[in-house]
Amino acid sequence: MSFSLEKYGITVEHVYRNPSIAKTYHLALQWPRNFIANNGALIAFSGAKTGRSPKDKRVVEDPVSKEHIWWGSINIPVSEESFAILRDTATNSLNARRNYVYCIDGFAAWDLKHRLKVRVICGRAYHALFMRNMLIRPTEEELANFGEPDWVIYNGGQTKASAHIPGLTGDTSVDINFKSREMVILGSEYAGEMKKGVFTVLNYSLPLAGVLSMHCSANEGKDGDTALFFGLSGTGKTTLSADPQRRLIGDDEHGWSDDGIFNFEGGCYAKCINLSEEKEPEIFQAIRFGSVLENVTFDEETHEVDYKDASITENTRCSYPLEYIPNVKLPAVGGHPRNIIFLTADAFGVLPPVSKLTPGQAMYHFISGYTAKVAGTEVGVTEPQATFSACFGAAFLVWHPTKYAELLKQKITEHNSHVWFVNTGWTGGSYGVGKRFDLKHTRAIINAILEGRFEGTTFERDPIFGLNIPLECPGVPAQALRPRDSWADGAAYDETANKLATMFHKNFEKYKDRASQEILDGGPLAGR
Repeated sequence: MSFSLEKYGITVEHVYRNPSIAKTYHLALQWPRNFIANNGALIAFSGAKTGRSPKDKRVVEDPVSKEHIWWGSINIPVSEESFAILRDTATNSLNARRNYVYCIDGFAAWDLKHRLKVRVICGRAYHALFMRNMLIRPTEEELANFGEPDWVIYNGGQTKASAHIPGLTGDTSVDINFKSREMVILGSEYAGEMKKGVFTVLNYSLPLAGVLSMHCSANEGKDGDTALFFGLSGTGKTTLSADPQRRLIGDDEHGWSDDGIFNFEGGCYAKCINLSEEKEPEIFQAIRFGSVLENVTFDEETHEVDYKDASITENTRCSYPLEYIPNVKLPAVGGHPRNIIFLTADAFGVLPPVSKLTPGQAMYHFISGYTAKVAGTEVGVTEPQATFSACFGAAFLVWHPTKYAELLKQKITEHNSHVWFVNTGWTGGSYGVGKRFDLKHTRAIINAILEGRFEGTTFERDPIFGLNIPLECPGVPAQALRPRDSWADGAAYDETANKLATMFHKNFEKYKDRASQEILDGGPLAGR
C-alpha cells in the first residue's frame, strides 16, 4: 500500500511505512553496514558518532515556549530561520536516498490521556527498526486511523549540517522546534538521538499538564505496589530494578500523573558491554529476531557477538520491545509509587548505605543528581570525582530543575510516597582504601524498603549531611549503616565527608536563585 510524505517535502518513489521486521531485515541487508547475529538480532553501526552529542542540541527560540525553557548549556537557542535551513537539509538528504525511505508511526506514553503520536522519517533500516521497538507500536486499526502526527522527526543523520548556519558550531546538529512540533537530526547516525529527542519533548509538554516526567526505572510488586529507581550510570539502577519477584513497568523513562505511573516507551535500550546470560539473563535472552544490536563486534564466521569487546565503543547497546522481557507489565502503567529510591555510587565512601529523605531533602537531592566516579587513569588523578546531573538526567531537561522538583514534592506529599537515598558505592574508606558495598547487603536494603521493614525502626540524623539513617536493617551489619563507624580513621572520615558536603553546596549555587527555602534547607548541614 503506497504512502505519501509529499507534505513534508519527501518525494522518493517508495515509502515503507511501519514495515514488518522481516521486510526491514531484507532491506537492511542490502547495505554493507548491517548483519544478522547468530541470535537473530540485526547488527548495525552508527558510524563516527557512537553516543549522543548533547553539546550539539539546539532548541528553537519562539515566542510561545521561550519563557518556559531553561536556557544555557543544556538548551542552546537557535532561530526559526536556521531551523528551516536544517529541516530543508534533512529533507534533501532523505530525497537523495536511492528510491525509498522509512516512515515509522507510533505512540509515546502509555497513559492515553497524555499519549503523543510520533512520526519518524528516516533513511536507514536500522533506525526504522530501532524506533519501531522504542515507540509504542500501534495495532493495525490504530495505524489505519493514525491521522496527523503530533510530532515529526526528520532523521537525515547521514548528511552533515553546515557549521556556517547561525547558531551552530559544528557539522552535527540535533534540533527541536516546540512551535512546529518537529525535530531534525543531522551529522549523527546514533539511534539514541531519536529516543532521547522524544523524551525531551515529553519533558517539556507533560509538566505543562501537571505531570512529572522522570528519567528512572519502575517496577511493581505482587500486591500492586509501584517503586521508582533513579540513578546515573554505574549506580546499579538496571540491576536493582530488575527483580524476578516484581514486574517491570519500564527501564528508563516514565511519567507520574494523577492516575499513577506510566512508561513513555514501547521498548528498552540496554547497555551491552560485558553482558552475560548469567548476570543479566532477561536482557541476554531479549536479544533475538527483531532486536537491534548497535556497534558490537562479532565473529565473521559464526556471527557470535563479543560483548566484552569495546574496540568500537564502550557504549554498545541493544534495542528490543518490552514484550521480549518475560516479567514485563503490559500495558506499562502502575499505581502511585509507594517507594522512590535515589541511587548513588559514592566513591568517597561517606554516605550511608540507606537513609530516608524528607520532602525538602528529596527535592534537594533530586535536583543534585549525585554520584561519584572512581579515580581515572590520568596522571595526578588519585581521588574520586563527584558528578552531578540535575534530576538524574540534566541533558534532557527543558524546564528549570526546580520545576520538576516542585512537581515531585507535590506528588510524594499527595500520595504519601517514601523517598530513600541508597548508596551502592564504597564503605570503610574512599575508593582505593575502602571496598564497594556488598551487593547482597544492597539487595537486603532494597528488599527492606519494598517490604516496609523500616516502619517502626529508629532513625538517627547524620550530623554532616542531615540524612535520617535507620539503626537496623535485616541482613545488614549495624556497623555498615553508620558510615563513620566503618572507617578506621574517624578524623579522615570527617574531613572527607565535609569535603563532599562542600561540593554539594558548590554545585547547587546555580540553582539557588530559583529554589525555595525548603529545598535549600534539604542540603547537607555542613559546608554551608
